[in-house]
Amino acid sequence: MKIVILDGYTENPGDLSWDALAALGDLTVYDRTSRTDPREAIARIGGAEVVITNKTPISRAVIDACPAMKFISVLATGYNVVDTAYARQRGIPVTNVPDYGTTAVAQFTIALLLEICHHVQHHSETVFAGRWASCPDFCYWDYPLIELDGKTMGIIGFGRIGQATGRIAKAMGMTVLATGSRPTKEGQAIARYVDLDTLLSASDVIALHCPLFPENTGMINQAAIAKMKDGVILLNTARGGLVAEQDLSDALNSGKIAAAGLDSVSTEPIRPDNPLLKAKNCIITPHIAWGSRESRQRIMDCAEANVKAYMAGSLIHVVN
Repeated sequence: MKIVILDGYTENPGDLSWDALAALGDLTVYDRTSRTDPREAIARIGGAEVVITNKTPISRAVIDACPAMKFISVLATGYNVVDTAYARQRGIPVTNVPDYGTTAVAQFTIALLLEICHHVQHHSETVFAGRWASCPDFCYWDYPLIELDGKTMGIIGFGRIGQATGRIAKAMGMTVLATGSRPTKEGQAIARYVDLDTLLSASDVIALHCPLFPENTGMINQAAIAKMKDGVILLNTARGGLVAEQDLSDALNSGKIAAAGLDSVSTEPIRPDNPLLKAKNCIITPHIAWGSRESRQRIMDCAEANVKAYMAGSLIHVVN
């Protein structure tokens, strides 16, 4: 059985091993495959039966051009890069990795929040630049230092990752509000479920942990921001499309939103003209919240399990 991985580098830049997948068939791994020219994907898939992708699109045209392809595995939870409906018509199952980064993304969300509250890296850099050694006082700070105990975090999207973030926030003494999913017993032990408008108006910190759908694209927009407290902090480790980026930039520059910590933007890699690059008090990281070694190993383990299940005729994690 021929197996092709179209874009394996971000999953495994060299610190993991593909050996478990290689043991299942004739494996070829490409670091990157064009996301804009389907001809490269078609040529690389060739006669492969199993195709594994992360962000390389597998469109109707690619499927039609690769008749040997019988199974598609996505190295992520999101699978919008695959035309799943057409794959289903052609009898090709598509699988994903439904749960791998819960701990990593929650931890990263809180890391963004703590950096906003304390500007740890900035203050460390000033020390190494000699400023503390020449300071007339025993201490100094360049930004307001924010204590989170007693403040309210609102979490939009309260699934596995949202709840993991909520548990950390609660452990720091924060009150947690949640919206965006059906209340569960586990969720109610962490947060109070409220409607979206209540969450927007009552929260000192708002964290986005919801999937991106057409109905919530741009949900953090001028109208939503107007309902928020002055000086709110916004965190987004979900999807960049949830945010109307010009509206957020305007709110940061006006001070309506005190700071934002973002690990995702609407177009990735980020475009040089993205308005958030010129916004005040905005931290942007390159979509890395998911990327701990432990998290990526779970992706690899699940991808192996998906292929083994296909080979055994007992599919798991099918999304189409």
